[in-house]
Amino acid sequence: MDISLMVALVIVLALFFDFTNGFHDTANAMATPIATGALKPRVAVSIAAVLNLVGAFLSTEVARTISGGLIREGDGGIQITPTMIFAGLIGAIMWNLATWLLGLPSSSSHALFGGLIGAVVVGTGFGAIDPGVLLSKIVFPAVLAPVIAAIVAFVATKLAYGLTAGRTEDSARRRFRVGQVFTSSLVSLAHGTNDAQKTMGVITLTLIAAGFQAAGTGPEFWVIAVCALAIALGTYVGGWRIIRTVGTGITDVSPAQGFAAEASTTATILASSHLGFALSTTQVASGSVIGAGLGRKRGAVRWRVAGRIGIAWLVTLPCAAAMAAIAELVARLGPLGVAADALAGAIVIALMFRRSRRNPVNSRNVTGEVPIIEHTPTVVMPKVPPIIASAKPTKPAETPKPAMTEESAP
Repeated sequence: MDISLMVALVIVLALFFDFTNGFHDTANAMATPIATGALKPRVAVSIAAVLNLVGAFLSTEVARTISGGLIREGDGGIQITPTMIFAGLIGAIMWNLATWLLGLPSSSSHALFGGLIGAVVVGTGFGAIDPGVLLSKIVFPAVLAPVIAAIVAFVATKLAYGLTAGRTEDSARRRFRVGQVFTSSLVSLAHGTNDAQKTMGVITLTLIAAGFQAAGTGPEFWVIAVCALAIALGTYVGGWRIIRTVGTGITDVSPAQGFAAEASTTATILASSHLGFALSTTQVASGSVIGAGLGRKRGAVRWRVAGRIGIAWLVTLPCAAAMAAIAELVARLGPLGVAADALAGAIVIALMFRRSRRNPVNSRNVTGEVPIIEHTPTVVMPKVPPIIASAKPTKPAETPKPAMTEESAP
């Protein structure tokens, strides 16, 4: 197959992955404000889309980690081809959509890394992967980031309840909901600085592998722009299934908990982006929600749901790698193999979307609210004796509004 055609095909597939990354990870920023009512669902995803777009232009450190660190350069240059990247993207996209269908907030980042690693190992061998970069920039952050985010969210939740003790419940709720708008916006901005760059890195890696760009250089401006647009569009579409899991499935999130979770998520992601760590924003956000749930007195974390999410974290990288390895084996047959991969991928994607229509989740039912009963039955009141009826009703004494406590959960 002509190299230019192959590069164009990889770029299109990379942008589609970027789109799936956007709607898969919308929950990272907007699940908790939607769950607490701080933002309407459509307003929330619109804000997230705009800020993801802006955030994508703020940094390129993570993109450089992918394009110039994970895959080693050999004697003849970088040891990856556009065909391998094509196979890696197929594995990442298939896993992203499978977990979206199940409503599991798995890592789009680890799906991408697993796909690239699986394709490169089959195509070139284990020697093409730099273990130092893999461990320091990907594996260690994957283990540490959600734990750190959970601890920070736990402490922040305790502080939030402690600092607002004595305030009325309504006042505390209102303040935290306003704060959630701010912190969730920061998470969206931080997400753009980290996740959009991963696709930038993949496209830059493809251009370098094809000889269209010098090794060691960062993403071109047009690459940054198209990746920013793709992830913003995906974010606006909204991955409602995952939003429901993060927002209401792990724990009953109060405004105070949501504020604390988003603040810790923002801090963790921005620090990692600055250091070039290609971590999973999904793991960070989920870890923050769990930590916030534990930080509330008598707070309940649904450990069965958290366990399913944890299993998805563990198997994401190897499963995406296995899918990509199969795709690479087929692609090695030549143009017919590449066409077979593309056709098989399109069929699987179509089947997944068709399956999702059997139990649709959208902006109207994402919070799992009880439907409003339109018809109210007529209540027949008993006849009141004349003496009682003529008596003047006494005005009940007003009771003071309760102070905000952890049990009242604003």
